[in-house]
Amino acid sequence: MTHTLDNTDRAILELLQKDCTLSVSEIGERVNLSSTPCWRRIQRLEQEGFVQRRVALLDPEKLNVGVTVFVAIKTNQHNEKWFKKFADVVSTIPQIVEFYRMSGENDYLLRVVVPDIKAYDAVYRRLIRDVELFDVSSSFAMEQLKYTTALPLDYA
Repeated sequence: MTHTLDNTDRAILELLQKDCTLSVSEIGERVNLSSTPCWRRIQRLEQEGFVQRRVALLDPEKLNVGVTVFVAIKTNQHNEKWFKKFADVVSTIPQIVEFYRMSGENDYLLRVVVPDIKAYDAVYRRLIRDVELFDVSSSFAMEQLKYTTALPLDYA
């Protein structure tokens, strides 16, 4: 059973989105709870799926994957067998970090991170080798103006 979030739950989620390494006592202090009730709330938020996992965000430049490519894909194959193969191929390519099924002109959108154009070309060649695609259009991000993993909590 999923509970409705109250202001304290939202405050806890906001803190966890910014820094999941905060201790329970630090979070509790910031939301005016003692450690035990704060820990129970965090446990409930995790059990109910509000918190899917806790991760570290890495620096793409330091890891030599500072080039972001958005890849718009069109297909003339709209069947389960083709989609399963496409999804399986995408899941095996670590440079593809996001994968969306879209409405509108493009069927799918991928976000790819690589060190350079040559590395992107290897990803592109692997995609077209392993999956039949109708059209692939790639756009290289020139500058990242906003990036966050924090979700808005206003609607929760």
